[in-house]
Amino acid sequence: MFFVYMLASKPQGTLYVGVTTDLLKRVWEDQSGSRFTSRYGVDRLVWFEAHEGWESAIQREQQIKEWRRDWKRTLIEADNPRWIDLFPGLRL
Repeated sequence: MFFVYMLASKPQGTLYVGVTTDLLKRVWEDQSGSRFTSRYGVDRLVWFEAHEGWESAIQREQQIKEWRRDWKRTLIEADNPRWIDLFPGLRL
């Protein structure tokens, strides 16, 4: 399983889009201070989706990275309107 995910610094804050095979580990690493995420305080998991294949996950990540900010916000708010950190309740 592959995951495309978005982290945010706060509601309506800085966004980070990534892809991983281990969402729990990757978000924990990002919250613990990776390069971009620590510099901008991006540590709140606000959206993710699962993919069966690596190619579809990479394609989706690239698609979202090219989107305008308001499109990303709409995607997040469709399932997480209050921008709550999803990591504490994450069970995969």
